[in-house]
Amino acid sequence: MSGDPSRESALELLRTVRVDDAYANLALPGILRERRLDGRDAGFATELGYGTLRWQGWYDAILATCVTRPWEQVDAGMKDLLRLGTHQLLMMRVPTHAAVDSTCNLARAAGAVSGAASRAGFVNAVLRKVSARTSDEWAIELGVAGSTEKELAIRWSHPLWIVRAFSQALGDRKTEVSDLLQADNTPARPSLVTRRLPVADLLQIPGVEPGRWSPVAGTLVEGTPESIPQIRSGEVGVQDEGSQLVTLALTRAPILSAEGRWLDMCAGPGGKAALLESIAFVQGAQLVAVEPHPHRAQLVRQSLGEDSNAEVLVANAVEQPWQGQFDRVLVDVPCSGLGALRRRPESRWRRKLSDVAELAPLQRALLNTAIAAVAPGGVIAYVTCSPHFAETELVISDIRKQHPELQLLDAPSFLPEVTDAARGSFVQLWPHRHGTDAMFLALLQRPI
Repeated sequence: MSGDPSRESALELLRTVRVDDAYANLALPGILRERRLDGRDAGFATELGYGTLRWQGWYDAILATCVTRPWEQVDAGMKDLLRLGTHQLLMMRVPTHAAVDSTCNLARAAGAVSGAASRAGFVNAVLRKVSARTSDEWAIELGVAGSTEKELAIRWSHPLWIVRAFSQALGDRKTEVSDLLQADNTPARPSLVTRRLPVADLLQIPGVEPGRWSPVAGTLVEGTPESIPQIRSGEVGVQDEGSQLVTLALTRAPILSAEGRWLDMCAGPGGKAALLESIAFVQGAQLVAVEPHPHRAQLVRQSLGEDSNAEVLVANAVEQPWQGQFDRVLVDVPCSGLGALRRRPESRWRRKLSDVAELAPLQRALLNTAIAAVAPGGVIAYVTCSPHFAETELVISDIRKQHPELQLLDAPSFLPEVTDAARGSFVQLWPHRHGTDAMFLALLQRPI
């Protein structure tokens, strides 16, 4: 070991994500606990690990010019080390000597006895070249200081296909794409939501300020969610404001049915289900939540709380495992997750364009099931955490051709507190405009 537990933790996170295909947000807490890191040390490790994952594409472009062999031939573990060092040099307030020396120490420790000196020497030589320029100077040096999609993809560390998808989704405001990419690279503050606690009490928690849009939200500006007793007790949840808003819109849409039952078809891990149930309880309705994976269904139960009267079904929603129909149906379909890249730094490098096409049949099948489940006069919310045209408007267009009787409601009108979110009759939230994940919402009403 190098004797630097914060940097060791960040390096272990990169290795775990790369080798074990782990999710960074799930892997890091265990790594920090194992090394008994908290406070500033844990914060440093988190920024170093998450930041390196976000900026991986940009760092690879720089590092490829600083090594004497093709970048593809550099050992994967060595790439992790060089990326960590580059992040400290270009994006963190770490002095050059500290960034280089600490990374060399990690290289020596990773190299054990044999080859340790040569590994450290290689790291030192490469990082000295990186440190010769700032990030903006590297953009000029590499010829990516412009605004073409290819240049933006390299400079702001996103795969080109994602940049193109964002440009298409922004439509006549595609000049905002660089702002969107930069927002994806900015760590998001944790958003909180009340579950069984009055909003006024939520805002009395130290370090919590009012949310920007949602009336049941708080923003954690100091501390960590794990340190808040009300989160540990389940009275408060961690949930992006965008997820709160699309859920609230469904509960505000007028219904002409009276079944007294609401349905969350894709409920895991339970954040939207908990918010739905809290409102359903006030309106005298019962929630049915469906989740196919047992461990995620258990998370739904935990989110709902022990005193919940909601029914949780461990089943595939496409198979319609319930009885009867529902007044309100939420179908938050599995999607590419392109709207949550700021929270899931590694996912941009895992997703492929083909993933979008592979998810399309399931998205349509779930929405068709929702149409069968909703009562005449009831409302369906189709939700994705992606702005990709093929996962949003194209799905709704195809379904409405099959079901021309469905009425497309004006979803933005049910979120009057949110500005600049209308995409025709749809709601499209954006990280750079709203500070939320890029959630998409369409509301469909079945006629009587």
